[in-house]
Amino acid sequence: MVREDSITMSMKELKCVHVIRQVMERRLTQVQAGTLVGLTARHVRRLIQRVEREGDQGLAHRGRGKPSNRQIPEKVKAKALKLYAQRYGDFGPTLAAEKLAERHGIAISAETVRGWLRDAGIDHFTRRKRPHRAWRARKAHPGELIQLDGSHHDWLEGRGPRGVLMAYIDDASSRVSARFYEYEGTIPAMDSFTRYIRQHGIPLALYTDRHTTYRATGEPTVAQQLAGETPQSQFERALAELGVTLIHAHSPQAKGRVERLFKTLQDRLVKDLRLAGIATIAAANRFLETWLPRHNQRFAVPPAQAADLHRPRPAGCDLDRLLCLKTTRCLRKDFTIAHQGRLYQIHDTVRAPHVLVEERIDGTMRITHQGRPLGFHAIASRPMKAAEAKKVPRPRHPVTPRPDHPWRTRLWPERITHAAAAGIT
Repeated sequence: MVREDSITMSMKELKCVHVIRQVMERRLTQVQAGTLVGLTARHVRRLIQRVEREGDQGLAHRGRGKPSNRQIPEKVKAKALKLYAQRYGDFGPTLAAEKLAERHGIAISAETVRGWLRDAGIDHFTRRKRPHRAWRARKAHPGELIQLDGSHHDWLEGRGPRGVLMAYIDDASSRVSARFYEYEGTIPAMDSFTRYIRQHGIPLALYTDRHTTYRATGEPTVAQQLAGETPQSQFERALAELGVTLIHAHSPQAKGRVERLFKTLQDRLVKDLRLAGIATIAAANRFLETWLPRHNQRFAVPPAQAADLHRPRPAGCDLDRLLCLKTTRCLRKDFTIAHQGRLYQIHDTVRAPHVLVEERIDGTMRITHQGRPLGFHAIASRPMKAAEAKKVPRPRHPVTPRPDHPWRTRLWPERITHAAAAGIT
């Protein structure tokens, strides 16, 4: 219990009281006292006069118990809390402070908002303790390692279809590239990686999980076993042709940087999409074109080494030919192939047992042989075979051989005797 006549003083002020008393008792000089408490001798004389007038409480800070001269007006505080309750109820203090300054001109710090919310009994933003995991240093150079993953989330909060955000984050700088797709698969992965290469260049390595898009799960064929090869997904094959090393993580925690990125985006990006009224995946992708540069400016960090290890595209490198679905098909004697349940007629004469079908990201298709494109067209319907008349089988009548037929004479004598005794002719 605190007495009404008690004085609240800090440890620094208590130390100052003790030193000033020593000066007043002539045990210390004013210069020595000033050296001990970090004040000038002139200010020590002022404190001595204050103690003589008011006692020890005269050394207490004059502003204690009084409102700060820089205190935010109650009107501004009330307006900020009202806006938070109306529009930003699920925002954390940091993001709420940003939006109050950006959209309403109320420039206050995140810690001020945190204190106001805590005083109002709002504490849903309190961080939870996370299990400790081994720390891994960042890569030194941009382009040395890029983490890739897809996040399945209700990004539009029911205003539009659910989608997947395919995101790339540079391990050295935390620079982010991302795009929305309807699903996570080979075509979205190839399309997003094509866009990444055109914007930044070809990285040295890509770090992904073990999703079937990024890693083949089938057993090797006999031909692959004989050749000492392992099965590859279409994405693995494309990256191998580009000279990009593909690394598969063994757990979500191993690719923690991109996982933490999705936690940030599922908070900040979702709310910004809500404030902008975005309701389609196409509109969300257009929104990302302006949102991501601001995000990178805020959260990207300078890499340890400035040298960028992204490789430029080689001259004559056609990304559409590399980043596409490639399937080998048997060429029939009538120069047709079967693919995806349809027949295709090849126009060129090819003396080869197989051709290569390339399905592009834009939906077009090419058929090639040893890199040379072949002309073809889809056969609308399979040719119908003429119906053959059914043959009616003739009835078969049993035939009894004559008694002197050679077949009977080939029987052993004893069997003939037994047959004659039995009366068989």
